Amino acid sequence: MLVEGAILDIDGSRPAYVRFRGGRVVETGSIGTDGSRGRERKVRGVVVPAPVNSHTHLGDAVSTREPPPGTVSRLVRPPLGYKFRLLAETSREAKRNAMRTALTRMVRDGVASVVDFREEGRPGVELLRSAASTVPIETLILGRPVARPVDSGELASVLAVADGIGLSSARDETEDDRRTIARACRRAGKRYALHASEAVREPPERFLEPRPDLVVHLVKATPMDLAEVRDAGVAVVVCPRSNALFGRQPDLASMERLGLSMLVGTDNAMFHAPSIWRELEFAYVGTRLRRRPVSAGFLARAALVEPWRWLGRDDAARIAPGSRARPLVLRLPPDDPAYQVVTRTSEHLILRGLTGEGTGSRG
Repeated sequence: MLVEGAILDIDGSRPAYVRFRGGRVVETGSIGTDGSRGRERKVRGVVVPAPVNSHTHLGDAVSTREPPPGTVSRLVRPPLGYKFRLLAETSREAKRNAMRTALTRMVRDGVASVVDFREEGRPGVELLRSAASTVPIETLILGRPVARPVDSGELASVLAVADGIGLSSARDETEDDRRTIARACRRAGKRYALHASEAVREPPERFLEPRPDLVVHLVKATPMDLAEVRDAGVAVVVCPRSNALFGRQPDLASMERLGLSMLVGTDNAMFHAPSIWRELEFAYVGTRLRRRPVSAGFLARAALVEPWRWLGRDDAARIAPGSRARPLVLRLPPDDPAYQVVTRTSEHLILRGLTGEGTGSRG
């Protein structure tokens, strides 16, 4: 099959054709130079690398009712927030089924990889591994030890099955515990991440020391704070729909102006369906509502390019013969690819049968 229209990937957007064979890219080139002469099935659209959902909490997908009103702390702060009471009261099988359903939804949206902050210690990580084992999506799991102060034995046990540690926030942890966790992650060659400046501003020196691999939200961060994050070489994940529930939004315009490595995620599954396309559209519209617009290209990179760079897999973000990308074909007008992808993609526009099988859960 031959797709004629545009490519949007790590090298930017450009008019192009892409020839597929057996779900793989075997040829790309300038429009009109493919030489098919009508002998090959041809469709019009935009070819992109498969997106990454860079921040989820899939455990609370078990919630099927509107969460009660309240602050971030009341709803999701450990250990007594609404989410943690819900997790404690729900059976393992119900949680496994709910997480599997959420993962399956993301596969339908074309998502190739997800980064999840998984609570409930080692059993929580193992439960998500089990849920992901039959779903064709790569699942990078950042676990979280339960005991405080941190117990070195429990921390080692969590890291034995997780891809790293994802903490609630710097202000919820002592400096000693954060340093212990960061050191353990470094020794194990795994990732250390945390939420920061979500409900209140936190000084960057608090959440950047020890240096994380990833910070989430930064809704209350000032432009100077964001500049410090950029200078530290730390990637940021934003979740605009989740933040909007509490009347706040990240400063995406400053993030673009400063050149941060920005990723995008859908956050708690109890708040929203884990649709990366809805997240992108909301982010685009939201910045205009605040009269602080960002470019569609910046947002597209947050789902299609920057996560793969963060994972150290630039090749998965490049549409080219022999690359490791799992391409999607979006049946969209190719004249302004980034704008179309960010504002108009939905699952029924994704052409099936091209991406092949997924890689399943990591570990």
